Amino acid sequence: MIAKQIERLVDLALEEDIGPGDITTNHLVPADQEGRGQILARQPLTVAGLEVAQYVFHRLDADANFNAHCADGTSLEAGAIIAEVTGRMRALLTAERTALNFLQRLSGIATHVTSYTGPLKGHPVKLVDTRKTTPGWRFLEKYAVRVGGAGNHRTGLFDGVLIKDNHIAACGGIAEAVTRIRQRTSHLVRIEVEASTLEEVSEAIAVGADVIMLDNMSVKQIHDAVAVIGDKALIEVSGGITRERIARLAETGVNLISVGGLTHAATSVDISMDIQPSL
Repeated sequence: MIAKQIERLVDLALEEDIGPGDITTNHLVPADQEGRGQILARQPLTVAGLEVAQYVFHRLDADANFNAHCADGTSLEAGAIIAEVTGRMRALLTAERTALNFLQRLSGIATHVTSYTGPLKGHPVKLVDTRKTTPGWRFLEKYAVRVGGAGNHRTGLFDGVLIKDNHIAACGGIAEAVTRIRQRTSHLVRIEVEASTLEEVSEAIAVGADVIMLDNMSVKQIHDAVAVIGDKALIEVSGGITRERIARLAETGVNLISVGGLTHAATSVDISMDIQPSL
């Protein structure tokens, strides 16, 4: 079932591309001509976004038949058929680019995420994303992160408390910030505090933070912080995370590793669509 926010996003994308009409297709292709298309992987990739791509075609031809050859999360080699679509030729040609844009971007994120999850196999640590997403695409991009094998941090500012350095500065300190937020939120809401020094870690522990984010710390500092925190709070590490050092960070004993690059540094993968008239 496609969520309402995705319906709106698809409609905006189609409106942006089509405008008052596809002048090329509408002048070249008869309205009653039928067609068939194959969506192909042009490189090794992990598929994500099939349902959205299908919805794009259905927006222009409700009777189009979208036959996926795999499921989201499937790893494919170059040349593999991702899906086949049959329906009105005009709809296939006009929807092609928008459908592929969604599929390429979301599959690109899922593929990118798998390059981070590989080095973490065997480590009891959870890899999560951040709010560094494309405006309007967050719901979809966070879905693609899950398809790639990682998890999600908070969805937005509304569903989790994260007291960052600017909040701390505005309140005059960690203790005051946590005290204020605890007075104004439900006891069911976890409170996470960002800390960049061991002194801030100790202050967060003293005031009862549920989660402590170790921000841009060295591996040695993280080891020291983990020793200080123990089981008093969940431990997240963030900032400057690369594939090359992620396994080393997992060995420090942290519970969570958050990486903004799972979304903002991902690039679209190469996917194409070959369309022919139906025989």
